Amino acid sequence: MAYRRLRPEELRYSCDPAQFEFETTESVPPLEGIIGQERAVRAMEFGLAIKRHSYNIFMTGMTGTGKISYAQTLINEVAATEKAPEDWCYVYNFENPSHPVALSLPCSLGARFSKDMAELDESLKMEIPKAFDADDYERQKAEIFKEFQEIRADSFDELTKMATEEGFVLKRASTGFVSVPLIDGKELSNEEFEMLPAEEKEAFERKSSNVQFKAIQVMRKIQHAEKEMKTRTKELENSIGLFAVGYLIDELKERYSSLESVVRYLEAVQKDILDNLDEFRSSDEDEATPFPWMRRKNDPGYKYRVNLVVDNKDAAGAPVIVETNPTYYNLVGRVEYENKMGMVTTDYTMIKAGSLLKANGGYLVLQVRDVIASPGAWEGLKRVLKTREACMENLGEQFGLLAMSSLRPQAIPVNVKVILVGNPYLYQLLYHYDEDFRKLFKVKADFDTEMEASREHMTQMASFIATHSQREGVLPFDRSGVAQLVEYSSRLADHQKKLSTRFSEIVEIIFEADAWAQMMGAKVVHGAHVKKAIVEKTYRSDSYEQKLQELLAEGTILLDLVGEKIGQVNGLSVLNSGDYIFGRPSRITAVTYLGRQGIINIEREAKMSGRIHDKGLLTLSGYLAAKFAQKIPLSLSASLTFEQLYSGIDGDSASSTELYALLSSLADLPVRQDIAVTGSVNQLGEVQPIGGATYKIEGFFKACKLKGLSGSQGVMLPAQNVINLNLDDEVVEAVREGKFLIYPVATIEEGIEILTGVPAGVPDENGRYSPDSVYGRVVKKLEEYNSLLGREKEEIDGGRNMGESGCSGACH
Repeated sequence: MAYRRLRPEELRYSCDPAQFEFETTESVPPLEGIIGQERAVRAMEFGLAIKRHSYNIFMTGMTGTGKISYAQTLINEVAATEKAPEDWCYVYNFENPSHPVALSLPCSLGARFSKDMAELDESLKMEIPKAFDADDYERQKAEIFKEFQEIRADSFDELTKMATEEGFVLKRASTGFVSVPLIDGKELSNEEFEMLPAEEKEAFERKSSNVQFKAIQVMRKIQHAEKEMKTRTKELENSIGLFAVGYLIDELKERYSSLESVVRYLEAVQKDILDNLDEFRSSDEDEATPFPWMRRKNDPGYKYRVNLVVDNKDAAGAPVIVETNPTYYNLVGRVEYENKMGMVTTDYTMIKAGSLLKANGGYLVLQVRDVIASPGAWEGLKRVLKTREACMENLGEQFGLLAMSSLRPQAIPVNVKVILVGNPYLYQLLYHYDEDFRKLFKVKADFDTEMEASREHMTQMASFIATHSQREGVLPFDRSGVAQLVEYSSRLADHQKKLSTRFSEIVEIIFEADAWAQMMGAKVVHGAHVKKAIVEKTYRSDSYEQKLQELLAEGTILLDLVGEKIGQVNGLSVLNSGDYIFGRPSRITAVTYLGRQGIINIEREAKMSGRIHDKGLLTLSGYLAAKFAQKIPLSLSASLTFEQLYSGIDGDSASSTELYALLSSLADLPVRQDIAVTGSVNQLGEVQPIGGATYKIEGFFKACKLKGLSGSQGVMLPAQNVINLNLDDEVVEAVREGKFLIYPVATIEEGIEILTGVPAGVPDENGRYSPDSVYGRVVKKLEEYNSLLGREKEEIDGGRNMGESGCSGACH
């Protein structure tokens, strides 16, 4: 029987260097945009173009597909066409100091305003003391005080005169004035006053009341005069102060007249200055202060400083922020604290903006994994996006861990487009378990790991190399070098008609090929240099595979590569050591025997198999039942195992191999040991595609090469996997020379015939198989099992009946 074998041309994708129109990538223009991500590009362009709330972007895809670099390039291009946003600053709240006020100013005015207020502070410290040191101020103040003294003196004279006329002398006391009676100019003591006749005493008391009433009137007049003096003094000081600083404030109000909030703030500043002129007059800049916080406390103009939290003066367009450490405070902002002699204090100048504020009016790029991993960061991000304002709060207060007096800065409106970068798993996790996620991130940009192996994409690959040549100083690649890199990309994609978009791995080969070319003294990177880089990269990582090869050569690992055996088939698996993937052949054995236990998988019983592997075994059982148990019961016991397997196993790619071993054992037919098998099977007996076909074939080829190629050795794989093959040159050459064979199969019948050389069998009109066919032998074995099991059952039932009859006789 002749079966199809794969030709060398079918074993890998070959890129013809002649298709490129350039000699080297030196003449190729640099890459613009990203290669092979049309769907993601359209999604990104739409997501950046739509300015509606909640249309934030989630960039999903495997690591190494160029998401971050592309996003930064595209976002920067879009941001450059947009206007720079406004600046934001915090200023002192004179009415409620614990609630600093947020002010917005047009782009680049924030820094100017901050400088203007700092200059105002310096001017106040010079102008106010200078104004009050002038002679005119002292003269006017003296005149006001003199007028008050005159009023007070006249009032006292008037009161003294009245008291004298009434026969009293006034003396000061802590409660006011005390009137002491006089007789003949002599002051009376209390004892003398009590000895006076009642009429005189009554007259003195009546006159004393009049004097006291007059004294009260005089005191009120003096108090009123004193109050008026203070008012006039304050007015004088205000007029002097306003004269000293009014023109400075007016100049600033004129400069920022279009900004109502700034004008209101300047008016509040002016009022506060006039209310606290004494602080400026008594301030001494040369006074020694050991701590900075004490200098700030003693500085009367400190509260007029501006805390510029967002400064866009250098922005050429909308801001683009890539936050690499998205903690809660780095995202939302924070109020910092300072330890002052054992006390923790803060003020509005210690408010710091987070990335959301810095990117306000622009774009913020975040790694979603980092955001989720930071406590409070994800919830803080969502809160800002939902409320569209940034409110800086202490994280401890949100969790109820810390309650302390602190600032409550005014919230700042936020309009930012957030671009999250993550993998598909995180996207699905958030989409299904976070109800806010789908509302806030409505644009999904899905970056694929592969693209069509079109000429356009290959040319773009050359541009990709040219870009790195210019940016990183890499040597130019010639046609053969580009073609070899394209073939490597196809191998990474695991598909002959696809190229990989895992550009991080491609860049590694570009850099390493460049290094090998330079070590060999070449001026251009050729295909041989790329091959050398790939081979050396493999050699640095394949130590585990080499150890297994040594064990195989020593005979420690048992593997037959010639001859035939019953119930034994060489299976293929893939091992992944992290940075290296390789195929490993393993002996799979099946033993069938009389019984009704069904198929026992030793790995499953030992809890060494995964769920997918267990499913494959159950599917295999379904195939046997459908094929052989339509007219007779499927009565058998069988055990299956991967020999010398001491670690876990998963996947169903060995289910067809296990089925071949079972059929061989049941039919008592030996199978070829020089052919390894891979492929999944369904209940209809169709061989299904599997993963890692290239690595599995290369793994078995290395084992055969180690023992010596016989010319009949090969691999049997699902026909659908032919397009996934990208075998290395050595395997392809061995196939070309007829030293190694690869069989594509579509059904179990086709596979068992290749392994045994015996027809699988086709049922006749009565559903019977030819006795010489594989299936005919299986049916015969199953019938023998059924017959023996039926005879055993009859004997057991007969013995039970005899026992019951004996009991009946004894009873009678």
